[in-house]
Amino acid sequence: MSPAAGIGDGARAGSTVARMMLGGQLRRHREAAGITPDEAGYHIRASRAKISRLETGRARCKERDVLDLLALYGVDDAETVAGLLVLVSQARAQDWWADFSDVLPAWFEPYLGMEASASVIRAFDLQFASGLFQTEEYARAVTVLGHRGARTSEIERRVAVRMKRQELLTATDPPRVWAVLDEAALRRPAAGTPVMRAQVRRLLEVAEMPAVTLQVLPFSAGAQDAGGTFTILRFTEGGISDVVYVEQLTGATYVDKPDALDYHRDVMNRLASAALAPAATVSFLAAMLREM
Repeated sequence: MSPAAGIGDGARAGSTVARMMLGGQLRRHREAAGITPDEAGYHIRASRAKISRLETGRARCKERDVLDLLALYGVDDAETVAGLLVLVSQARAQDWWADFSDVLPAWFEPYLGMEASASVIRAFDLQFASGLFQTEEYARAVTVLGHRGARTSEIERRVAVRMKRQELLTATDPPRVWAVLDEAALRRPAAGTPVMRAQVRRLLEVAEMPAVTLQVLPFSAGAQDAGGTFTILRFTEGGISDVVYVEQLTGATYVDKPDALDYHRDVMNRLASAALAPAATVSFLAAMLREM
């Protein structure tokens, strides 16, 4: 990407990836100048933690802060500065999920941006079918489980977010989605039999999509070392590394350290190797549907 370029007009990338691109370039300029995160934070009247959030794309950046940081780093090339200011502008754009901010936790919004902009999404799901593959009824049942006591209106808005996310699968240029689903997610019902039957039928439909690779990890494969559900996201934009997303009950971890990324990639590759091949997965799901 040239110094003055932002995100191309034809890209699916939104404000989150613009922030990630901006943050990555700010980090490289800071490190080249030999400036510590503490020094950078002090210069813009902020903390080291804020510099970390800016450099990883987890926080929005003000134009004034970018200009102040570039001056501190000794970056005065007009084309470079202009390119970074283009990214600042793109990073301020409102994405569709902004309309659901009342029901979305702050720690989940960065994931929505990454998911919407990723070129490849590799996911291992242990307890539930992937949110990208859920029927509306199944999504509602799962949402109720995770938000006991929530008002019906809140549940419906959370379900609406999940359904909106699925538009990625039928986009003009969809991401490549490679999902490994543990058999436990199919055997342990999240809802009644009619809902589970419909969900299995949906998985059969999804498995036929050109951009989707779906594999079931059967009980017969034995114990695996995944530990839990996680997602690896890859981006085509220059300078952005893969990110691993791991969700907990009340928060999420975003992993982008090289060693940790390599570990998660290795685990994902082992899971895919142990799981049923895509064609065998379709047969497995079809047989399961006949049994229900």
